[in-house]
Amino acid sequence: MNELFGTLSDGTPVHRWTLERAGVGVRVLSYGGIVQAVEVPDRQGRSGNVVLGFPGLDGYLAHPEPYLGAVVGRYANRIAGARFALDGRVHTLAANNGPNSLHGGERGFDKRVWDVTPVAHGLRLTLVSADGEEGFPGRLEMSVTYTLDERGALGIAYEAVTDAPTVVNPTNHSYWNLAGSGSAAGHELRLAASRFTPVDADLIPDGDHRDVTGTRFDFRGARRTGTGYDHNLVLDKGVTPAPVEVAELYDPASGRVLTVATTEPGMQLYTADHIGEPFAPGAGIALETQHFPDSPNRPDFPGTVLRPGGTFRSETVYGFAVRP
Repeated sequence: MNELFGTLSDGTPVHRWTLERAGVGVRVLSYGGIVQAVEVPDRQGRSGNVVLGFPGLDGYLAHPEPYLGAVVGRYANRIAGARFALDGRVHTLAANNGPNSLHGGERGFDKRVWDVTPVAHGLRLTLVSADGEEGFPGRLEMSVTYTLDERGALGIAYEAVTDAPTVVNPTNHSYWNLAGSGSAAGHELRLAASRFTPVDADLIPDGDHRDVTGTRFDFRGARRTGTGYDHNLVLDKGVTPAPVEVAELYDPASGRVLTVATTEPGMQLYTADHIGEPFAPGAGIALETQHFPDSPNRPDFPGTVLRPGGTFRSETVYGFAVRP
């Protein structure tokens, strides 16, 4: 089902699409590819929305920086100094996070209206990012496909091709609150990551991969998240051709469980300490599957370069369950 959700100032319509299967309901906007709502039952069978979102388009336009539920790119996370070198040429990007580039720049994928086409049990969103857009080289053709499988798991599959060498690293920026309201700080997280990438004051990795043992980044055994996280965890599995389960988030109060499987090598854990009004700090937890921050400037990190003739592919699956 699709309906008009609002209109941008230039008259461009924004539509909302609803997917329903196996007791799960997902609402997706053509603006930003935003996941506006994910409705799943709790242990009492009561359905509730477990992602942060706004009821109308005006909320997203007035509060863009939390990137609520959006597809972010071309490059999710930060690129130091808003510049990188590729094949001997330096590319200068939009600096929208202090001296750094964040989530694709001033007008990344989160602020674009995507073309939407229904597919079996889902939607395929497409856009073209022009050569030089936000400083990134190459004309990029991008698609994101949202699907619900027979169990009600939400799959997000990304594909991209380019006509010139570029870097690509998209993700979905949903904030999860399995309680449906209030704080998510009491959620319990299990994460298959034995290392993390320490960062400087601007949240740029220093190049090290540090063991999580004895640190607050050790989620190998399930424990409460609390707050104070905006860090990349290095997933033990690395890059994989098919999604591998790497995380489980659990809310003891509602009984809801979220599992995350991905092909990606990293996960940015963000506990929404600086999410901004109208949400309180800690209102949600972002589990952003992606390559590492500043990879274009770190040849020792997993590569993010896409060249003509190649196809970028990435997939993440969010599964839902309840515990008694």
